[in-house]
Amino acid sequence: MPEQLVFAMEVTLNGLMAGVLYALVALGFVLIYKASGIFNYAQGVMALFAAMTLVGIMQGQVPFSHVINAVFGGHVTHFGWNVPGVLAIALTVAVMVLLAWLVQVLVMKHLVGQEPIILFMATIGLAYFLEGVADLMWGSEIKTLDVGLPQGINLWIDETTFNIFGYGFFIDNLDIVATVIAALLVAGLVCFAQYTKQGRAMRAVADDHQAALSVGISLNFIWVLVWSVAGFVALVAGIVWGTKSGVQFSLSLIALKALPVLMLGGFTSIPGAIVGGLIIGVGEKLFEFAIGPMVGGATENWFAYVLALLFLVFRPQGLFGEKIIERV
Repeated sequence: MPEQLVFAMEVTLNGLMAGVLYALVALGFVLIYKASGIFNYAQGVMALFAAMTLVGIMQGQVPFSHVINAVFGGHVTHFGWNVPGVLAIALTVAVMVLLAWLVQVLVMKHLVGQEPIILFMATIGLAYFLEGVADLMWGSEIKTLDVGLPQGINLWIDETTFNIFGYGFFIDNLDIVATVIAALLVAGLVCFAQYTKQGRAMRAVADDHQAALSVGISLNFIWVLVWSVAGFVALVAGIVWGTKSGVQFSLSLIALKALPVLMLGGFTSIPGAIVGGLIIGVGEKLFEFAIGPMVGGATENWFAYVLALLFLVFRPQGLFGEKIIERV
């Protein structure tokens, strides 16, 4: 009995860590939806694009080298030097800010006032466009990302062992670091939204676009800011997920796991994204532990979506989302 209890505790803790990783991706969705009402389908691809850009910069890779070599017949692949991790992260942040400006100027500015489904379709197109650009810029092979976070097979670095009732269980240090990063990121976003001029302007735009315009708030600036912050969040998620499983195109699919998180926590709540991620992470691990053997396993693939479906039926606004009341 104590052994099963300890194993259940290990499953719960690992579920909490997994939930933090889901929440990191969901935060980007919440930021953009809260400020502009746009459900950004491209958030997962933004995490992929940011991670691939970071790896390319760190390795000194020449952007679009495959295209350049195909057109001009050369064999140029690298500049011949590596870029330190901190500088590479700073340069990647600058790239994501530039991407945010381009998205606003070239796409979203021309769709102001359109129906939400049009904006959603635009983000789907943006997702596939970014995925293609990332492929052309940095290649499609799987890349290893190392910015100093714990990884590799080394017990004193990689795994922390706890002993309870004489039984030991392991928690990956990368998951612990991800939890700390997520906590700092959420605290930073809340402080930014509550105590800075730009954050208050972002909240005003989220509440009422027209009222924000009437007091002199620039919607273009706020939306570029929001997409930039979402790009930074995507970079953080890309670093954590890329370190954990490698930078590959399947990384963009983490957006699909963020959808149930949003449905549980609410599309407009930053704390809701964290709570929803934790519920999904713990729920799917414990369900696999307790019920999985009875139904043949693999319940983690569908548990989150069934739970989200139940929330859509009984509480469609989520735990922390705003209930929309339309007067007819």
